Amino acid sequence: MHPRFAELDWASTRIGEISLRRRLEPTTKTEVYEVKLDDEYLMSSLFTVAEEELARVTLAVLPNAPLDVVVGGLGLGYTARSALTDDRVRSLTVVEALAPVIDWHRRELIPWARTITTDPRTTLLEGDFFALLRDGTGFDAAAADRCFDAILVDIDHSPVNALDPAHADFYTAGGLRRLGGRLHPGGAFGLWSDDAPDEAFLAVLRECFATATTHVVTFTNPLTGGTSANTVYVATTAAEPLTPAIPSRSHSRAATAVRLQDG
Repeated sequence: MHPRFAELDWASTRIGEISLRRRLEPTTKTEVYEVKLDDEYLMSSLFTVAEEELARVTLAVLPNAPLDVVVGGLGLGYTARSALTDDRVRSLTVVEALAPVIDWHRRELIPWARTITTDPRTTLLEGDFFALLRDGTGFDAAAADRCFDAILVDIDHSPVNALDPAHADFYTAGGLRRLGGRLHPGGAFGLWSDDAPDEAFLAVLRECFATATTHVVTFTNPLTGGTSANTVYVATTAAEPLTPAIPSRSHSRAATAVRLQDG
């Protein structure tokens, strides 16, 4: 008989005790996988729509060309799996700070993990996404200054509710500009949030990127019998870097000024 509840793994980490659990959800009669950090629920296979939409809506703004994508935060793998369904994705680097989470996937404690771990496009990288971004190294040992077409982040609860205080500077103008520097011209940044759209954070995104929008993702919540919502932020860099025109010697200074403004 299949047990109604099982703790599949438990480990002590630098941010607390993390565990992977499997249980039978009585309202839906389905098998549910959940991750807890200490006594707090981090994620559940009951609610995956927004994690999948994080990849879908962010990659949708990119051109029809081969894409190199980074996912910050592996979790139960839904964002990574969704990204891999896009045939344009040429490479997928998933950065996960907690070694046990990567281990769950490699040991196939999560049934759908093989779709990530056996895909030749996938690299699972153990590391602190925020530290790698600050240091400017580690995403690719062969090219410390490598840029990507998309960076998708699902690590903290929201821009104002981080799992670790060390993450807070990522959500500032300085942190977001560092991330923008890791994107190709016309590249896209996607961020999952458990909260409603935050206008203050959206304003910072618009200060740092060429475009920034929010997508409210609603989904059925079988635990409440109603609907719930998450937010996906999508921001893009300018399609091409601004290059001032070089005037010829015969052009007047006034004409040069006009050209620079138009450029």
